[in-house]
Amino acid sequence: MTVAEPVPVHAPVPPLAARARAVGGSPVRDILAVTARPEVINFAGGLPAPELFDAEGIANSYRAVLAEQPARALQYSTTEGEPALRAALAARTTARGLPTGPDDLLVTTGSQQALSLLATALLEPGDTVLVENPCYLAALQAFGLAGARVVPVPGDEQGLDPQALEDLVVRERPKLLYTVPTFQNPTGRTLPAERRAAVAAVAARRGLWIIEDDPYGELRYEGERVPWIASRPGAEDRTVLLGSFSKVMAPGLRLGWLRAPGELRRACAVAKQAADLHTPTVNQLAAARYLADHDLDAHVARVAGVYRTRRDALLAGLAGALPEGSVWNRPEGGMFLWARLPEPYDTTALLPRVVRHDVAYVPGAPFYAGRPDRTTLRLCFVTQAPEEIAEGLRRLGEGLRDGAPAA
Repeated sequence: MTVAEPVPVHAPVPPLAARARAVGGSPVRDILAVTARPEVINFAGGLPAPELFDAEGIANSYRAVLAEQPARALQYSTTEGEPALRAALAARTTARGLPTGPDDLLVTTGSQQALSLLATALLEPGDTVLVENPCYLAALQAFGLAGARVVPVPGDEQGLDPQALEDLVVRERPKLLYTVPTFQNPTGRTLPAERRAAVAAVAARRGLWIIEDDPYGELRYEGERVPWIASRPGAEDRTVLLGSFSKVMAPGLRLGWLRAPGELRRACAVAKQAADLHTPTVNQLAAARYLADHDLDAHVARVAGVYRTRRDALLAGLAGALPEGSVWNRPEGGMFLWARLPEPYDTTALLPRVVRHDVAYVPGAPFYAGRPDRTTLRLCFVTQAPEEIAEGLRRLGEGLRDGAPAA
């Protein structure tokens, strides 16, 4: 007779950290997963058009780096980033009106990592962060994961209101303001020059860090470039400028950077050492080689020309697709257009019905740190050709009519 082995007692494992339990995933990523079917015309993603990547030029840069300096390209690198890349980035930043040296920069694994590093370096649980209303969704995730209290700054169709910002700074005593002032995600708005100057003045007068995120600024189709907040008097010692190659070269490179005052930049470097040691060496060297051998500005101009045509195609068809009483903006660049449907439309509740028509958008609600405007939606116009955009708008109109609220 055999004796059965005793069944071991399994105590539960300790719970996840409170911050991990409290912060959900990205609704945009969830929508993209649901709408991944090839027949869906997807206005939901924030994806650059893949057919416009300079795949040959990038491949040649990788080949040159791996052929000429394989040991370096495949080895560990410094946390701050490859000197050749930082020098090239510093030169580009200086040429755009903000004097910058290589040592002012920290290369990051996409500008999203820069947000995480800044949250680690600046925020204690419970600290207050001010954001635009609505705000870039992944920034809300980064600050939420850090345990911050996120407060939206009121604004209008031109962006955040500097007076409302100052009132909130006095009342809430925040650590920082996060803003995407040029072709903002999700709205496509650009903060005017006079408001940028006012924001810089508030930060100087009241004591406030500014994180100025600029992933879309080079994708301008019309109008004059507006100088960075970081270049404004009073903002020099308290503004972090974020940049990225994701929208102008290729997102798969995962190359971003931050320009920050010395003490904060060094704190971010320590945080990066704990996160990933350094951004992949081969990617950095290939990007530096691409900048040396190719005219990135000319490439971006070609991309922007195509994107402008696609924006115009979307604008031309919106009136026929959206219900009467809807309003939308006309972005001067970037990748996104923001629309507001009349009451009582709820774009979150409507989305499943619209997706049945093989088209998708992103509801506006997840982009709000406070009370959401459920009539809003974001449309990305850069991924589809004009004829696909026209068909997508036809489907969108059908879907919205199918889900229209009862009169």
